[in-house]
Amino acid sequence: MALYSHSKLSTFEQCKLKYQMKYINKLKPDFEKTIESHLGTCVHDSLEWLYAEVLRGKVPSLDQLVLKYQEIWGESYNEEFSIAKAGMKEENYFEKGIKFIVDYYIKHQPFNDGTIALEKRIYVELHPDFPHKIMGFIDRLVLNPKTGEYEIHDYKTASTMPDKEKVEADRQLALYSIAIKQTYGADKPVLLTWHYLNHNMQIFSRRTDKQLEELKEDIMNLIRKIESTKEFGANISKLCEWCEYNKSCPVFGKKNIQKI
Repeated sequence: MALYSHSKLSTFEQCKLKYQMKYINKLKPDFEKTIESHLGTCVHDSLEWLYAEVLRGKVPSLDQLVLKYQEIWGESYNEEFSIAKAGMKEENYFEKGIKFIVDYYIKHQPFNDGTIALEKRIYVELHPDFPHKIMGFIDRLVLNPKTGEYEIHDYKTASTMPDKEKVEADRQLALYSIAIKQTYGADKPVLLTWHYLNHNMQIFSRRTDKQLEELKEDIMNLIRKIESTKEFGANISKLCEWCEYNKSCPVFGKKNIQKI
């Protein structure tokens, strides 16, 4: 049995060569991480700390949360982080994170929404006879005290907002909802919630049982494709600029890269 994740599946779909370098050859990345991913990690960790304190019966002040964010940023920041966006500097990203957590705190305090788990590890069984499973982590799991509904919360620090079609096609949280139903009961309603922090907005979605069954079938077919793939070609796209293997890539940097 092999464990797959949403990010592993997405990497294969994005670029088979990157998948080979990362998951098969297990090559060391050309750079540790981007400043964007560092921002995302620091904001996630800060909000995780906030709710961990809430679960202990303490609600930190906004000043305490900001200080925690500053601490997390400083402890893990590296001057070698890649900054691909022209005109942006480290302090620009740091200040964006401050805005994200301040807006979030003001909007959601006093944080009594029924949070029951943070960074919850989940496993998705796709079929009793299928040898592979999906593994993932839920940013925050809520059992809404008013509706009795389970809520899967995910934090996004991207600058763009998805359209309705993309939200309804999102695979990650839908997979996580399967795990929640397999754990707590197939009849349990699950609400998918994305927090787009750059816009201080939430997006909600639900999946029918039929949609979840179709998703499981699609994922099994994708894994079968991955398992049978022999040639791992590169796929040039705008994402190459942020790829942690672009210096090792035999295609990136050639003249056709100008067409990105």
